[in-house]
Amino acid sequence: MQFNLLMPMRAVKHYDRWIGDGHLSDVALLAEEAGFAGVAMTDHPFPDDAWLAEGGHHSFDPFVALSFMAAATDRVRLLTFVLVAGYRNPYVTAKALASLDKLSGGRVIAGMAAGYLSAEFEVLGAEWEGRGPRFDAAIDAMRAAWTGETVDISGDFAARGHTQLPRPGQTNGPPIWIGGNSKRARRRAAEHGDGWIPLGQPAAMATITRTPPLETVDHLATLVADVQQEGAAAGRQPLEICFAPFGDRSEPAAWAEQVRRDLGAYEDAGVTWLTLEPHARTLEDLRQAVSILADQVIGS
Repeated sequence: MQFNLLMPMRAVKHYDRWIGDGHLSDVALLAEEAGFAGVAMTDHPFPDDAWLAEGGHHSFDPFVALSFMAAATDRVRLLTFVLVAGYRNPYVTAKALASLDKLSGGRVIAGMAAGYLSAEFEVLGAEWEGRGPRFDAAIDAMRAAWTGETVDISGDFAARGHTQLPRPGQTNGPPIWIGGNSKRARRRAAEHGDGWIPLGQPAAMATITRTPPLETVDHLATLVADVQQEGAAAGRQPLEICFAPFGDRSEPAAWAEQVRRDLGAYEDAGVTWLTLEPHARTLEDLRQAVSILADQVIGS
């Protein structure tokens, strides 16, 4: 089991107060020194106020933020959690990811999803209808660009006689982990991805995120088995499975103890990465929570 530290989603709205005298790079250093295998940043370029009022959140630009984190660290992987494929032209996304991967020494993981906020698609001038099939085409386009050779593909992102350099640091480009619980998202992960990021959520939240609920480890285990079987049938290597554990994060020590107790169940379910997002109202709160997680979970 490997562990990924997600920058607390609520930190951005009040960032100056949250970070105090610290710096974003301190978050990455905390993760690396505590034994986390990765750090992660979310992606919301221009969310609408109605969604924010329902519990949504702001974010830094993930490429800029992860670049700061990469420059301050040597080992931790850099995960986009998750990029919405349709918000950007895939060749622009491929360039950003390849640049970060090259400059960080091959540490990028491209977590990506189809997206669920129609208002954000609209304000960005992105196409909402047909976003799933275009996501599939975007993956092919990105991987073609990452070869560093002349691209010649047709379809939604037709390109002939174009080349993108530098190549990513990783030979085949950053691994692509697909987010979402739907059958189509699972099929996309099995057929096109290197990993799957299921989302643990109750039915009430599922009406907002437009992806099915996932409320128990047993249900998670069933879905993981299905997606791995589908991937094997397609001749794919076993997928990495990245999941944020269940539990109330309001009290770090109690939450860490619950995660520690449940580690075996997550491993049995096929989870290979756990994403941990402590409930931290300040950088100092995060330091304390990371210390507890390092002792009770990562070091267990």
